[in-house]
Amino acid sequence: MPEIEETSGSPFSMGSDDFSRYLIDRIKTLEERNNLLKEQTTKIEQEKRHTETQKLKYERELRQLKSELEKLKTPPHVVGTVMDVLENGKIIIRSSNGPQFVVNASQLLNSSELIPGTQVSLNYQTLAVIGILPPSRNPLVCGMEVIDPSESSYSDVGGLDDQIREVRETVEYPLTRPEAFERIGIEPPKGVLLYGPPGTGKTLLARAVASQTNARFIRIVGSELVQKYIGEGARLVRDMFKMAKEKSPTIIFIDELDSIGAKRLDTATSGDREVQRTLMQLLAEMDGFDNRGDIRIIAATNRHDILDPALLRPGRFDRIIPIPMPDKEARELILKIHSRKMRLSGNIDFGKLSSLTEGASGSDLRAVVMEAGMFAVREDRDSVSVADFQDAIEKIIVSSAKTSRHSVGMFA
Repeated sequence: MPEIEETSGSPFSMGSDDFSRYLIDRIKTLEERNNLLKEQTTKIEQEKRHTETQKLKYERELRQLKSELEKLKTPPHVVGTVMDVLENGKIIIRSSNGPQFVVNASQLLNSSELIPGTQVSLNYQTLAVIGILPPSRNPLVCGMEVIDPSESSYSDVGGLDDQIREVRETVEYPLTRPEAFERIGIEPPKGVLLYGPPGTGKTLLARAVASQTNARFIRIVGSELVQKYIGEGARLVRDMFKMAKEKSPTIIFIDELDSIGAKRLDTATSGDREVQRTLMQLLAEMDGFDNRGDIRIIAATNRHDILDPALLRPGRFDRIIPIPMPDKEARELILKIHSRKMRLSGNIDFGKLSSLTEGASGSDLRAVVMEAGMFAVREDRDSVSVADFQDAIEKIIVSSAKTSRHSVGMFA
């Protein structure tokens, strides 16, 4: 048998030690190559999973777009109102166009909810009832609700202690202490009318009541109830009281009541008659045939003398409270209230300052305090002095009084 000739560089020509090192190096090379292949495989699998995820995402978006496209292609529904439900399962509806129809209703709907007055959606072609719509809300009425009333309190109202007591008895106690009225056996007052000159604190008192009770607060100016089209003002009043009943206990504050509650006259224009229709709806909601529920009404006006007598009778406004101009003690208290957060220099005699503001209203005194602070800001000082208050009184109270007398003299 011929011998195999060993070639230089082959494993057969190596010694045992060299051959071992060769195998170890070869194994390391193969392991590195294997690890590299594993990393590439892992990367490819991650890319595959990412691609599949993207594919699912795009397929889902495609389905959503197709569904949205089908919705857009769907013919519109007609809005109707249920007028009556017949014995054979058919329904008399009035479409938004005006005519009435006898139609069928989908069996998927709850028949107990199909009652007269319910708004429903109708098929565009057959006018069959296919859905029940939620009650419509007038956006003007929704905007009347005060979600976050200002943080006012009775301590912010100066010189009206008797008026505050009467308002609390009429509005706050029936909501916070109803058991007291049940124990005595009387019905709580339903409403209160605040009347007096401008700037005496009527609206401020209403804000204090709103912040001191947990009741819903609805605020409206009387002129907002006067609408352009016939019947719109009355419908607005109905929707306002409907929302108040749904969210009771509720306080309704009607500011500038004289803009809608003036005396009804025989000689009236068409616009005046529409205001009178709105007033009659307000009278019916305040004390009509139906129980008003847990709703309290506060109204404010500067012209108590021109209000319709039907508004002033008990049952609508059980308390008619005058809000007078502040006297000397009240003016002193109001000045202290508005300046309690100010940095004052030394002891300021508010009693002496109040004697200089004869005939000023609460809003005038608030303007005096603000103007005094502006004098200190203008001169970049750290506190407000007595001279600032005196200058503010001269500017706000004395100057306006001189202007008023001059205007009266010009037109006399």
